Amino acid sequence: MFLSQVSSGQAQSRVPSMAGRSTVYAPHGAIATSQPLATAAGLAVLQRGGNAIDAAVTAAAVLNVVEPMMTGAGGDLFALLWSAREKRLVGLNASGRSGSLISLAELKKRGRTSMPGTGPESITVPGALAGWHDLLAKYGTITLAQALEPAIRLAEEGFPLTPVIAGDWALDAGVLPKDQGAAATYLPTGKYPKAGDWITNPDLARSFRLIAKDGIGVFYGGSLGATIAAGVQRLGGFITVDDLKAHRSEWVTPISVPFHGYRLYELPPNGQGIAALEMLRILEPYDLKAMGHNSADYLHHLIEAKKLAYADLERFVGDPAYMKTPAAHLLSDPFIAARRSQLDAGKANPRPEPGPALTASETIYLTAADGDGNMVSFINSLASAFGSGVVVPGTGVALQNRGAGFTMTEGLPNTVGPSKRPFHTIIPAFVTKTAADGTEAPWMSYGVMGGAMQPQGHVQVLLNLLVFGMDLQEAVDQARFRHIGGNKVGLEGPIAESVRERLRAMGHDVSDLPASSAGGAQAIMRLARGYAAASDPRKDGMAAGH
Repeated sequence: MFLSQVSSGQAQSRVPSMAGRSTVYAPHGAIATSQPLATAAGLAVLQRGGNAIDAAVTAAAVLNVVEPMMTGAGGDLFALLWSAREKRLVGLNASGRSGSLISLAELKKRGRTSMPGTGPESITVPGALAGWHDLLAKYGTITLAQALEPAIRLAEEGFPLTPVIAGDWALDAGVLPKDQGAAATYLPTGKYPKAGDWITNPDLARSFRLIAKDGIGVFYGGSLGATIAAGVQRLGGFITVDDLKAHRSEWVTPISVPFHGYRLYELPPNGQGIAALEMLRILEPYDLKAMGHNSADYLHHLIEAKKLAYADLERFVGDPAYMKTPAAHLLSDPFIAARRSQLDAGKANPRPEPGPALTASETIYLTAADGDGNMVSFINSLASAFGSGVVVPGTGVALQNRGAGFTMTEGLPNTVGPSKRPFHTIIPAFVTKTAADGTEAPWMSYGVMGGAMQPQGHVQVLLNLLVFGMDLQEAVDQARFRHIGGNKVGLEGPIAESVRERLRAMGHDVSDLPASSAGGAQAIMRLARGYAAASDPRKDGMAAGH
């Protein structure tokens, strides 16, 4: 039985939306990803009796092949997982650290005044492959070798390129032609591929076959890792084979805030998920429903809450080992009250200062759920399009540029240094429903990919559901804002001109926001029986169930 998401003739939404898709409803399990081939691969795992974790890792490996500019084994991974067996939510931080050879002094010696955005100096240790392995080892029912099989087959045999991904391929900012390995892997004809072109990646297939045969140790300290580390160092990068060998994922305790009888969970720093929690806490006392969905007053309050939360991100958040102000302080009642007091209901603040200290990003997101009640919120990224733009010849693995997330400003938690986790933009989200006796039950696994858009997107989608009572797909479809910086804010087309004019009168610098910059959401909601699933029409995505 296969239930997939297609265009429908459903009744028009109560407010303008982006598309006419309908929510997918399925009795036994569901998966939603940003590419149909990945959804199909994950769904096949569920149909064969695999669980949500098996399906998610399988789909992630396929996305490495079919959306190579966004994700892959050369990137990082974060996940939130509801374990039906343990009846609890667990978090995985599978992000890598900077190379042991990097330092602020070395970058300055090379003449750098800001962090390199691409190239070998921006490469950090990839954590995704270890994350795939660790999720399967602890909660899966299949091996990593089995999960890699569909990706290997597609990389060897090939697939036709979709229009959306063809467009994304050309967003590499010119990095692919600059690197011999990247150009040979992703521009083999010397030209950017177009929709319908047949795509293969035999080098990646060989790397995956080697990993399937010998385990992830071949990447983390073994022959494949040695090849990658040596290649990066030849180009002037900072990671060593010992850095790869030392990498470990970390199981972490998720952080959360309550809202209207539900609880939003995010992963703790080094990610930006805390910004979504801070935004939600700032907004909690306001009557958002009375303001009206995507009205000027509503958008103004969300935008200003976002500015306050992101000012705190820049000042306080980084590798938790270096944070002097803990996450709990940023969500405490006194801190939130102080931040809320800075929100002017009628005027835009171009650049809020961070709150009081405690004294003394390109990406794929997917989600899957199974008949046993396991649900996984899963995000995997290379950072920019094709990451660093570096592929060590013969490996087929695009290496991330997550080092660009550091700062060269001294004295901050996120100041660049050796063997240190950088600030991360990629964040999965999870929502539980709180019963009268205080117990929590899994309700929704979701995410909104797209760099700094992600906390903004998390809050907007959640408010669509909890404040305005929208259907799941409707909540995903709704027009979004994206605060860009200062008073600059982008609004998607369906938002009325009268709203734009009112925002301008408040001091906002309003412009059009293209769908490609509004983030791509995937979501699965648990029902009394079965699941509902939705996929963002802004991407190639598809939700499906069985």
